[in-house]
Amino acid sequence: MPSPAPQPLSFDARPLTDPVDPKAVSAFIREERSRGGKGSTAATVIAIVVIAFMVLGGGLVVVLGAAVAIREGSALMSLPFLGVIAIFIAIGIVASVSLRRSRTTRYRLSRFAAANGMTYEDQVNDPPLPGMIFQLGRSRQAKQLVRGHTPRFVEFGNYQYTTGSGKRSTTHHWGYVAVKLDVPLPNIVLDALGNNGIRTNLPASFHRDQHLSLEGDFDSYFQLYCPAGYEQDALYLFTPDIMARFIDNAAQLDVEIVDDWLFLYTKRAATTLDASTWAWLFGAVGALITKFDQWARWRDDRLLAAQGRTFSQSVGGAAAPGSHALPFAPPAGMLKPPPGVAPQGRRLKRRRSWLFIIGGIVLAVLWFGGKMVEFGFSQ
Repeated sequence: MPSPAPQPLSFDARPLTDPVDPKAVSAFIREERSRGGKGSTAATVIAIVVIAFMVLGGGLVVVLGAAVAIREGSALMSLPFLGVIAIFIAIGIVASVSLRRSRTTRYRLSRFAAANGMTYEDQVNDPPLPGMIFQLGRSRQAKQLVRGHTPRFVEFGNYQYTTGSGKRSTTHHWGYVAVKLDVPLPNIVLDALGNNGIRTNLPASFHRDQHLSLEGDFDSYFQLYCPAGYEQDALYLFTPDIMARFIDNAAQLDVEIVDDWLFLYTKRAATTLDASTWAWLFGAVGALITKFDQWARWRDDRLLAAQGRTFSQSVGGAAAPGSHALPFAPPAGMLKPPPGVAPQGRRLKRRRSWLFIIGGIVLAVLWFGGKMVEFGFSQ
């Protein structure tokens, strides 16, 4: 009998748009600082320094401009100074508005979290999450974290990291949802086709021999990658009803299962003041979370061999080298795979991008050509 369709998840979106009291916002910021909100405090200090610099700099330019105009006896001499003053004032206004908007956004998100039985944290540096986006680059920051704790832990957040250096540095931005699972599962990636361009938008690519085609029209929405040898396990996890849930609710989200986590990735902000984005993400999580209980029953049979060796040693019977046989048959049901994943299933094998390889070859050729030209001139 098919399972009933998930019911739309209701939530209170009023704190995202309701008018806010500036005094309440200020009190919230002070409370954040008292709890040691390092990231928020640093951003606030930087903004205040910029505004102060603009004000003081503008005042200094006014004094200098007036002095020059008085000495030269010409009002035209002060026009360039007035232009600079206008620029300083404009920058100061923009910085002030940006600071106030950032504070208000954080306050609204914290109220939104509280209204829906969740918690809020402004920033976490180097979040200890195993997903693919959390292992790249430097200056890793998860921001504006909204967390639910029942019926299982769910974290909504915005994440950024930086790659490259100097003028070639790039800051990458992601929105994500992290859902805690009951047991570790094989590393499985669903690359959503609907959010790709000419190539995947994921920051990693995987060997083609790990691609698994599933039944129905699932392949029209996702490319599924699982470790070699885990194809039957992936089919056990992605039953037709679960595939339907992903198609109906997460077709624009990239998905990664790694260890005992499920991640949903998007290139747009996940924590936002947009109620429709929350409705979309809450709907996706609500539709999937009801199916995770059946995933808790999955076990990796490959762990039986290791458990068998341990059992054999504990009863004093050493098996022959290279053999996993027990010295006698244990009682039925005594050996069960423990929760966990064998080493070969814990991580997908990645491959380097051809663009990266070709770029390296081109740079090597250019470097070698330059050396040859230098050698020719030196002769």
